[in-house]
Amino acid sequence: MENKEPLSPHIQIYRWHVSSLVSISHRITGIINIIAITLICIWVSLLLFGESKYENINFFLSSYFGKFIILGLTWSFIFQILSEIRHLIMDLGYGFEIRTTKITGLVVIFGSIILTIIFYFIGKNFI
Repeated sequence: MENKEPLSPHIQIYRWHVSSLVSISHRITGIINIIAITLICIWVSLLLFGESKYENINFFLSSYFGKFIILGLTWSFIFQILSEIRHLIMDLGYGFEIRTTKITGLVVIFGSIILTIIFYFIGKNFI
């Protein structure tokens, strides 16, 4: 009797878990953060070429789209930090139970959103 099921997890039958979402997002935000840090260094180095070059980028970052980019990068950095803390705890040998990985994954996801909102309100001087 032949088994018709695939031998390895296949995209059509694989069920997503919180840990896989956090893992993939961690890798994506890592790439985004490297690009962001590079662009921030270029932005700051434009001060060497005069105030007008710096003001052009500052004008862009003051627009609604620029503020959206800044808010997205803030979330990306916070997500990366929380995910790194989660990985550090796991490197110490804790948190490998299924229930614990779900909880810590949700803490990373929702914690990054909540902290981004808090940082937004701090930046707007509401807090």
